[in-house]
Amino acid sequence: MSTTSDPAPTSLRRSPLHDRHVAAGARLAAFAGWEMPIDYGSVVAEHSAVREHAGMFDLTHLGTIWVRGDGADDVVQRAFTNDVTALADGRSQYSLCLDVEAGLIDDLLVYRLADRILVVPNAANTAAVAGRLLDLARERGECDVEVADLCCIAVQGPESIGELSAGLAGAGLDGTPTSLSYLDCVDLEGGGVLSRSGYTGEVGFEVFVDADDAGRLWDALADAGVTPAGLGSRDTLRLEMGYPLHGNDISVETTPVEALLGWAVKPGTGFVGEEAYVAAKEAGPSRRLRGIRAEGRRPPRAGDAVLLDGEEVGTMTSGSFSPVNEVGIGLAYVADGVELGTAVSVDVRGRPVDAEVVRPPFVENRTR
Repeated sequence: MSTTSDPAPTSLRRSPLHDRHVAAGARLAAFAGWEMPIDYGSVVAEHSAVREHAGMFDLTHLGTIWVRGDGADDVVQRAFTNDVTALADGRSQYSLCLDVEAGLIDDLLVYRLADRILVVPNAANTAAVAGRLLDLARERGECDVEVADLCCIAVQGPESIGELSAGLAGAGLDGTPTSLSYLDCVDLEGGGVLSRSGYTGEVGFEVFVDADDAGRLWDALADAGVTPAGLGSRDTLRLEMGYPLHGNDISVETTPVEALLGWAVKPGTGFVGEEAYVAAKEAGPSRRLRGIRAEGRRPPRAGDAVLLDGEEVGTMTSGSFSPVNEVGIGLAYVADGVELGTAVSVDVRGRPVDAEVVRPPFVENRTR
Protein backbone atom coordinates (compact mmCIF):
# COMPACT_ATOMS: atom_id res chain seq x y z
CA MET A 1 0.00 0.00 0.00
CA SER A 2 1.47 3.33 -1.03
CA THR A 3 1.28 6.64 0.80
CA THR A 4 1.16 10.18 -0.47
CA SER A 5 4.96 10.28 -0.56
CA ASP A 6 5.34 7.15 -2.66
CA PRO A 7 5.39 7.44 -6.45
CA ALA A 8 2.65 5.42 -8.10
CA PRO A 9 3.72 2.52 -10.32
CA THR A 10 3.52 3.61 -13.93
CA SER A 11 0.89 0.95 -14.61
CA LEU A 12 -1.65 2.61 -12.28
CA ARG A 13 -4.09 5.18 -13.61
CA ARG A 14 -4.75 8.37 -11.70
CA SER A 15 -7.95 10.32 -11.29
CA PRO A 16 -8.09 13.94 -12.49
CA LEU A 17 -8.60 14.69 -8.78
CA HIS A 18 -5.33 13.00 -7.77
CA ASP A 19 -3.47 16.21 -6.88
CA ARG A 20 -6.36 17.31 -4.68
CA HIS A 21 -6.24 14.00 -2.81
CA VAL A 22 -2.50 14.36 -2.24
CA ALA A 23 -2.94 17.95 -1.02
CA ALA A 24 -5.61 16.77 1.42
CA GLY A 25 -3.22 14.18 2.91
CA ALA A 26 -4.92 11.12 1.47
CA ARG A 27 -3.47 7.67 2.01
CA LEU A 28 -3.33 6.20 -1.48
CA ALA A 29 -3.25 2.61 -2.66
CA ALA A 30 -3.68 0.54 -5.78
CA PHE A 31 -7.28 -0.44 -6.48
CA ALA A 32 -8.43 -2.18 -9.68
CA GLY A 33 -5.64 -0.63 -11.72
CA TRP A 34 -6.00 2.86 -10.23
CA GLU A 35 -4.23 4.76 -7.47
CA MET A 36 -7.12 5.84 -5.27
CA PRO A 37 -7.59 7.42 -1.82
CA ILE A 38 -8.21 4.89 0.95
CA ASP A 39 -8.74 7.53 3.61
CA TYR A 40 -7.84 11.09 4.51
CA GLY A 41 -6.73 10.27 8.04
CA SER A 42 -9.57 8.27 9.63
CA VAL A 43 -11.89 5.69 8.09
CA VAL A 44 -14.19 5.90 11.12
CA ALA A 45 -14.44 9.72 10.97
CA GLU A 46 -15.25 9.61 7.26
CA HIS A 47 -17.79 6.84 7.85
CA SER A 48 -19.45 8.96 10.55
CA ALA A 49 -19.49 12.03 8.32
CA VAL A 50 -21.51 10.13 5.73
CA ARG A 51 -23.92 8.67 8.28
CA GLU A 52 -24.43 12.00 10.07
CA HIS A 53 -23.83 14.78 7.53
CA ALA A 54 -22.41 14.36 4.00
CA GLY A 55 -19.30 12.87 2.47
CA MET A 56 -17.94 12.77 -1.08
CA PHE A 57 -16.10 9.98 -2.86
CA ASP A 58 -13.96 10.04 -5.99
CA LEU A 59 -15.27 7.04 -7.95
CA THR A 60 -13.52 7.81 -11.23
CA HIS A 61 -12.24 4.23 -11.28
CA LEU A 62 -15.76 3.00 -12.09
CA GLY A 63 -16.37 2.17 -15.73
CA THR A 64 -18.69 4.33 -17.85
CA ILE A 65 -20.05 2.93 -21.12
CA TRP A 66 -22.49 4.66 -23.51
CA VAL A 67 -24.88 2.52 -25.56
CA ARG A 68 -26.72 4.37 -28.35
CA GLY A 69 -28.82 3.62 -31.39
CA ASP A 70 -31.98 1.80 -32.42
CA GLY A 71 -30.66 -1.51 -31.15
CA ALA A 72 -29.52 -0.26 -27.72
CA ASP A 73 -32.41 -1.84 -25.82
CA ASP A 74 -31.91 -5.21 -27.50
CA VAL A 75 -28.17 -5.22 -26.74
CA VAL A 76 -28.55 -4.21 -23.08
CA GLN A 77 -31.43 -6.66 -22.61
CA ARG A 78 -29.30 -9.52 -23.90
CA ALA A 79 -26.21 -8.42 -21.97
CA PHE A 80 -27.73 -8.12 -18.48
CA THR A 81 -30.32 -9.81 -16.29
CA ASN A 82 -32.79 -7.05 -15.46
CA ASP A 83 -35.55 -5.83 -17.81
CA VAL A 84 -34.25 -2.65 -19.41
CA THR A 85 -37.51 -2.22 -21.35
CA ALA A 86 -39.24 -1.52 -18.03
CA LEU A 87 -37.09 1.59 -17.54
CA ALA A 88 -38.69 4.93 -18.36
CA ASP A 89 -36.49 7.81 -19.46
CA GLY A 90 -34.75 9.24 -16.41
CA ARG A 91 -34.71 6.00 -14.42
CA SER A 92 -31.97 3.51 -13.53
CA GLN A 93 -31.79 -0.09 -12.32
CA TYR A 94 -29.42 -2.54 -10.69
CA SER A 95 -28.54 -5.44 -12.96
CA LEU A 96 -26.13 -8.36 -13.32
CA CYS A 97 -23.81 -9.56 -16.06
CA LEU A 98 -23.60 -13.38 -16.10
CA ASP A 99 -21.52 -15.91 -17.95
CA VAL A 100 -23.20 -18.85 -19.71
CA GLU A 101 -23.06 -20.86 -16.47
CA ALA A 102 -24.79 -18.06 -14.51
CA GLY A 103 -21.58 -17.01 -12.78
CA LEU A 104 -21.50 -13.34 -11.80
CA ILE A 105 -19.14 -11.47 -14.13
CA ASP A 106 -20.26 -8.19 -12.56
CA ASP A 107 -23.04 -6.28 -10.86
CA LEU A 108 -23.74 -2.82 -12.23
CA LEU A 109 -26.16 0.05 -12.76
CA VAL A 110 -27.96 0.86 -16.01
CA TYR A 111 -29.21 4.44 -16.52
CA ARG A 112 -31.75 5.32 -19.22
CA LEU A 113 -31.49 8.88 -20.49
CA ALA A 114 -33.55 10.47 -23.26
CA ASP A 115 -31.40 9.32 -26.18
CA ARG A 116 -28.89 6.82 -24.77
CA ILE A 117 -28.11 4.32 -22.03
CA LEU A 118 -25.26 4.66 -19.54
CA VAL A 119 -23.81 1.44 -18.10
CA VAL A 120 -21.59 1.72 -15.00
CA PRO A 121 -19.68 -1.49 -14.14
CA ASN A 122 -17.14 -2.07 -11.40
CA ALA A 123 -13.62 -0.91 -12.23
CA ALA A 124 -12.02 -4.35 -12.44
CA ASN A 125 -14.78 -5.64 -14.73
CA THR A 126 -15.13 -2.75 -17.17
CA ALA A 127 -13.27 -4.55 -19.96
CA ALA A 128 -15.38 -7.69 -19.59
CA VAL A 129 -18.67 -5.78 -19.56
CA ALA A 130 -17.65 -3.56 -22.47
CA GLY A 131 -16.57 -6.65 -24.39
CA ARG A 132 -19.97 -8.25 -23.84
CA LEU A 133 -21.76 -5.14 -25.10
CA LEU A 134 -19.45 -4.73 -28.11
CA ASP A 135 -19.88 -8.36 -29.15
CA LEU A 136 -23.65 -8.10 -28.96
CA ALA A 137 -23.64 -4.76 -30.78
CA ARG A 138 -21.71 -6.29 -33.67
CA GLU A 139 -24.34 -9.01 -33.91
CA ARG A 140 -27.17 -6.46 -33.81
CA GLY A 141 -25.55 -3.99 -36.21
CA GLU A 142 -27.69 -1.02 -35.16
CA CYS A 143 -26.03 0.05 -31.93
CA ASP A 144 -22.96 2.06 -30.92
CA VAL A 145 -21.00 1.15 -27.78
CA GLU A 146 -18.46 3.65 -26.47
CA VAL A 147 -16.26 3.27 -23.42
CA ALA A 148 -16.31 6.79 -21.99
CA ASP A 149 -13.82 8.47 -19.67
CA LEU A 150 -16.17 10.17 -17.24
CA CYS A 151 -15.35 11.04 -13.66
CA CYS A 152 -17.81 10.02 -10.96
CA ILE A 153 -18.18 11.94 -7.71
CA ALA A 154 -20.61 10.46 -5.18
CA VAL A 155 -22.15 12.69 -2.49
CA GLN A 156 -23.77 10.65 0.27
CA GLY A 157 -25.41 11.40 3.58
CA PRO A 158 -28.51 12.96 5.21
CA GLU A 159 -27.36 16.48 4.25
CA SER A 160 -26.35 15.55 0.70
CA ILE A 161 -29.30 17.21 -1.05
CA GLY A 162 -28.48 20.71 0.18
CA GLU A 163 -24.71 20.29 -0.02
CA LEU A 164 -24.84 18.91 -3.56
CA SER A 165 -27.17 21.70 -4.69
CA ALA A 166 -24.62 24.24 -3.48
CA GLY A 167 -21.76 22.31 -5.07
CA LEU A 168 -23.44 22.02 -8.47
CA ALA A 169 -24.24 25.72 -8.48
CA GLY A 170 -20.69 26.59 -7.49
CA ALA A 171 -19.31 24.44 -10.30
CA GLY A 172 -21.65 25.90 -12.94
CA LEU A 173 -23.51 22.61 -13.40
CA ASP A 174 -27.21 23.30 -13.32
CA GLY A 175 -29.06 20.55 -11.49
CA THR A 176 -31.82 20.15 -8.92
CA PRO A 177 -31.22 17.17 -6.62
CA THR A 178 -34.45 17.94 -4.77
CA SER A 179 -36.45 16.87 -7.83
CA LEU A 180 -35.00 13.34 -7.97
CA SER A 181 -36.49 10.23 -6.39
CA TYR A 182 -34.41 7.17 -5.63
CA LEU A 183 -32.86 5.75 -8.86
CA ASP A 184 -33.89 8.77 -10.95
CA CYS A 185 -31.26 10.17 -13.33
CA VAL A 186 -31.08 13.32 -15.45
CA ASP A 187 -28.76 15.16 -17.82
CA LEU A 188 -27.14 18.22 -16.26
CA GLU A 189 -27.54 21.41 -18.28
CA GLY A 190 -23.90 22.27 -17.71
CA GLY A 191 -22.79 18.82 -18.87
CA GLY A 192 -22.80 15.40 -17.26
CA VAL A 193 -25.35 13.11 -15.61
CA LEU A 194 -26.83 13.32 -12.11
CA SER A 195 -28.40 10.28 -10.47
CA ARG A 196 -29.91 9.62 -7.08
CA SER A 197 -28.04 6.44 -6.24
CA GLY A 198 -25.16 5.18 -4.13
CA TYR A 199 -23.55 2.37 -2.17
CA THR A 200 -23.90 3.59 1.42
CA GLY A 201 -27.55 3.19 2.43
CA GLU A 202 -27.93 6.95 2.84
CA VAL A 203 -29.70 9.55 0.74
CA GLY A 204 -27.11 10.14 -1.94
CA PHE A 205 -26.20 11.07 -5.46
CA GLU A 206 -23.63 10.19 -8.10
CA VAL A 207 -22.48 12.82 -10.58
CA PHE A 208 -20.79 11.79 -13.84
CA VAL A 209 -18.84 14.62 -15.45
CA ASP A 210 -15.96 15.21 -17.85
CA ALA A 211 -12.49 15.49 -16.35
CA ASP A 212 -12.43 19.26 -16.91
CA ASP A 213 -15.52 19.68 -14.68
CA ALA A 214 -14.52 17.23 -11.94
CA GLY A 215 -12.05 19.53 -10.20
CA ARG A 216 -14.48 22.46 -10.10
CA LEU A 217 -17.20 20.26 -8.67
CA TRP A 218 -14.92 18.69 -6.04
CA ASP A 219 -13.73 22.15 -4.93
CA ALA A 220 -17.27 23.54 -4.83
CA LEU A 221 -18.44 20.59 -2.72
CA ALA A 222 -15.52 21.10 -0.33
CA ASP A 223 -16.44 24.79 -0.07
CA ALA A 224 -20.00 23.72 0.75
CA GLY A 225 -18.69 21.66 3.69
CA VAL A 226 -18.77 18.13 2.28
CA THR A 227 -16.18 15.81 3.87
CA PRO A 228 -13.81 13.94 1.50
CA ALA A 229 -14.10 10.19 2.10
CA GLY A 230 -12.00 7.32 0.79
CA LEU A 231 -12.59 3.75 -0.29
CA GLY A 232 -11.99 2.49 3.25
CA SER A 233 -15.16 4.10 4.58
CA ARG A 234 -17.04 3.23 1.39
CA ASP A 235 -16.35 -0.41 2.23
CA THR A 236 -17.51 -0.17 5.85
CA LEU A 237 -20.60 1.79 4.79
CA ARG A 238 -21.63 -0.76 2.15
CA LEU A 239 -20.94 -3.62 4.58
CA GLU A 240 -23.28 -2.13 7.19
CA MET A 241 -25.92 -2.26 4.44
CA GLY A 242 -25.01 -5.81 3.47
CA TYR A 243 -24.29 -4.78 -0.12
CA PRO A 244 -22.12 -7.41 -1.83
CA LEU A 245 -18.75 -6.42 -3.29
CA HIS A 246 -17.71 -8.08 -6.52
CA GLY A 247 -14.44 -9.94 -6.05
CA ASN A 248 -15.25 -10.58 -2.39
CA ASP A 249 -18.88 -11.61 -1.92
CA ILE A 250 -19.82 -12.34 -5.52
CA SER A 251 -17.79 -13.54 -8.50
CA VAL A 252 -17.96 -15.88 -11.49
CA GLU A 253 -17.81 -18.67 -8.90
CA THR A 254 -21.17 -17.62 -7.45
CA THR A 255 -24.67 -17.39 -8.91
CA PRO A 256 -27.46 -14.89 -8.23
CA VAL A 257 -29.37 -17.72 -6.54
CA GLU A 258 -26.63 -18.24 -3.94
CA ALA A 259 -26.06 -14.49 -3.55
CA LEU A 260 -29.82 -13.83 -3.06
CA LEU A 261 -29.82 -11.41 -6.01
CA GLY A 262 -32.69 -13.04 -7.87
CA TRP A 263 -34.72 -9.82 -7.50
CA ALA A 264 -32.43 -8.30 -10.17
CA VAL A 265 -32.99 -11.17 -12.61
CA LYS A 266 -35.94 -11.26 -15.03
CA PRO A 267 -36.16 -14.67 -16.78
CA GLY A 268 -37.78 -14.53 -20.20
CA THR A 269 -35.77 -11.51 -21.35
CA GLY A 270 -33.14 -13.58 -23.18
CA PHE A 271 -30.04 -12.58 -21.21
CA VAL A 272 -26.80 -14.50 -21.48
CA GLY A 273 -26.79 -17.21 -18.81
CA GLU A 274 -30.60 -17.36 -18.50
CA GLU A 275 -30.89 -21.11 -19.03
CA ALA A 276 -28.23 -21.86 -16.41
CA TYR A 277 -29.80 -19.38 -13.98
CA VAL A 278 -33.24 -20.98 -14.29
CA ALA A 279 -31.71 -24.42 -13.73
CA ALA A 280 -29.83 -23.19 -10.65
CA LYS A 281 -32.99 -21.62 -9.25
CA GLU A 282 -35.00 -24.79 -9.78
CA ALA A 283 -32.29 -26.92 -8.16
CA GLY A 284 -31.99 -24.59 -5.18
CA PRO A 285 -28.74 -23.38 -3.62
CA SER A 286 -26.49 -25.47 -1.38
CA ARG A 287 -25.34 -22.25 0.30
CA ARG A 288 -26.64 -18.71 0.74
CA LEU A 289 -25.03 -15.32 1.33
CA ARG A 290 -25.97 -14.22 4.85
CA GLY A 291 -25.08 -11.55 7.33
CA ILE A 292 -22.92 -12.39 10.35
CA ARG A 293 -23.13 -10.20 13.45
CA ALA A 294 -20.50 -10.79 16.12
CA GLU A 295 -21.23 -10.36 19.81
CA GLY A 296 -18.14 -8.24 20.41
CA ARG A 297 -15.89 -5.72 18.72
CA ARG A 298 -13.53 -8.28 17.20
CA PRO A 299 -14.35 -8.27 13.45
CA PRO A 300 -14.44 -11.38 11.29
CA ARG A 301 -12.42 -11.29 8.08
CA ALA A 302 -12.72 -12.77 4.62
CA GLY A 303 -11.71 -16.43 4.67
CA ASP A 304 -12.61 -17.03 8.31
CA ALA A 305 -14.58 -20.23 8.95
CA VAL A 306 -18.16 -20.04 10.27
CA LEU A 307 -18.75 -22.86 12.77
CA LEU A 308 -21.90 -24.50 14.15
CA ASP A 309 -21.36 -26.90 17.05
CA GLY A 310 -17.71 -27.08 16.06
CA GLU A 311 -18.41 -28.00 12.42
CA GLU A 312 -17.63 -25.65 9.55
CA VAL A 313 -20.85 -24.52 7.86
CA GLY A 314 -19.64 -21.47 5.99
CA THR A 315 -16.91 -19.05 5.03
CA MET A 316 -16.70 -15.29 5.55
CA THR A 317 -16.38 -13.28 2.34
CA SER A 318 -16.20 -9.79 3.91
CA GLY A 319 -15.85 -8.53 7.43
CA SER A 320 -15.16 -5.36 9.38
CA PHE A 321 -15.92 -3.38 12.51
CA SER A 322 -19.24 -1.55 12.33
CA PRO A 323 -18.75 2.05 13.54
CA VAL A 324 -22.51 2.45 14.05
CA ASN A 325 -23.14 -0.80 15.97
CA GLU A 326 -19.66 -1.04 17.51
CA VAL A 327 -19.48 -4.78 16.83
CA GLY A 328 -17.92 -6.97 14.19
CA ILE A 329 -20.07 -7.64 11.13
CA GLY A 330 -19.65 -9.39 7.81
CA LEU A 331 -21.06 -11.46 4.97
CA ALA A 332 -20.58 -15.19 4.58
CA TYR A 333 -21.79 -18.07 2.47
CA VAL A 334 -23.40 -20.53 4.88
CA ALA A 335 -24.89 -23.93 4.17
CA ASP A 336 -28.52 -24.06 3.13
CA GLY A 337 -30.49 -25.04 6.19
CA VAL A 338 -28.60 -22.78 8.60
CA GLU A 339 -31.50 -20.53 9.50
CA LEU A 340 -31.55 -16.83 10.28
CA GLY A 341 -31.08 -16.33 14.00
CA THR A 342 -28.79 -19.34 14.37
CA ALA A 343 -26.01 -18.89 16.94
CA VAL A 344 -22.64 -19.66 15.39
CA SER A 345 -19.00 -18.82 15.97
CA VAL A 346 -16.34 -17.47 13.64
CA ASP A 347 -12.77 -18.66 13.79
CA VAL A 348 -10.93 -15.32 13.81
CA ARG A 349 -7.20 -16.04 13.69
CA GLY A 350 -7.61 -19.19 15.75
CA ARG A 351 -9.93 -17.67 18.32
CA PRO A 352 -13.69 -18.38 18.31
CA VAL A 353 -15.93 -15.31 18.25
CA ASP A 354 -19.61 -15.81 19.09
CA ALA A 355 -21.94 -14.53 16.38
CA GLU A 356 -25.42 -14.80 14.88
CA VAL A 357 -26.64 -15.43 11.33
CA VAL A 358 -28.78 -12.44 10.35
CA ARG A 359 -30.44 -10.78 7.38
CA PRO A 360 -28.75 -7.49 6.40
CA PRO A 361 -28.83 -4.55 6.57
CA PHE A 362 -27.09 -4.04 9.89
CA VAL A 363 -28.29 -0.40 10.01
CA GLU A 364 -31.40 1.40 8.76
CA ASN A 365 -31.68 1.82 4.99
CA ARG A 366 -32.25 5.53 4.36
CA THR A 367 -31.69 5.68 0.59
CA ARG A 368 -35.25 6.82 -0.04
